[in-house]
Amino acid sequence: MNTAPADVDESVRALLATATRRLASTADSARLDAELLLAAVLGLDRSALYREPERRLDAASRARFLQLLAERARGRPIAHLTGQREFWSLRLAVTEATLVPRPQTELLVELALVCIDADGRRDVLDLGTGSGAIAVAIAHSRPACRVCGVDRSPGALAVAARNLRQLELRNVSLLECDWYAAFGARCFDLIVANPPYVESADPRLDAIELRHEPRLALDGGSDGLAALRHVVAGAPACLRYGGTLLVEHGAEQGAQVRELFGRAGFVDIDTARDLDGHERVTRGGLAG
Repeated sequence: MNTAPADVDESVRALLATATRRLASTADSARLDAELLLAAVLGLDRSALYREPERRLDAASRARFLQLLAERARGRPIAHLTGQREFWSLRLAVTEATLVPRPQTELLVELALVCIDADGRRDVLDLGTGSGAIAVAIAHSRPACRVCGVDRSPGALAVAARNLRQLELRNVSLLECDWYAAFGARCFDLIVANPPYVESADPRLDAIELRHEPRLALDGGSDGLAALRHVVAGAPACLRYGGTLLVEHGAEQGAQVRELFGRAGFVDIDTARDLDGHERVTRGGLAG
């Protein structure tokens, strides 16, 4: 797949058609994937592909596109191939050291922003920050906030630091540690987390899409709740009275996570549903 047959039309229109057919059996969004890859190779936005459908690629660009197409057919995420992903209308760098930010995680950001006045100074902790997507989205939307993103992966933190520099955000700090290990008596007004919550035996972990993402950020133990237990149980010691905890979790875990919140002493516990109608983010407050 690294070279094109001599009789293949090298125009944008023809290459997109060919790429869509090649990806049809391995990608649910074959046409979109092809467009994103070709746009990345040409340094254009997707709309430009339709403004210049007869544009022809030079040999180097064609070879690069076919290489990316082959990688996509083997299951590598589009975001890893292009090196970026849009999240909360922000363009973020991603690598194989991080999860690819998902649309459903924007619900976590949306609910976090409800807890913060537009001009409010709040201390926010983002546990397992990965690419920094959640921390960056909150900090960008609420510039008076002070956000701390923590992760145990140096590779992930390097990507998060790159995103901070790219967006020129000065109200986010990054720290390498395991959950709450480095905080001692330091407290926050809001804690947010998208921890690993997939069961270790879940076949999705070996699916072609997830195989290229860090298992550490996906595997939630035998019942999928190991990290969630730790996050919820440790939160009261790091929250100021009246503070809020927000966690993302699996679609079938809402009842179990609400029980964890109750055991930890949280009040006003509820769970918000994502756009597909699945229970996705649970929140609770620490009584004053």
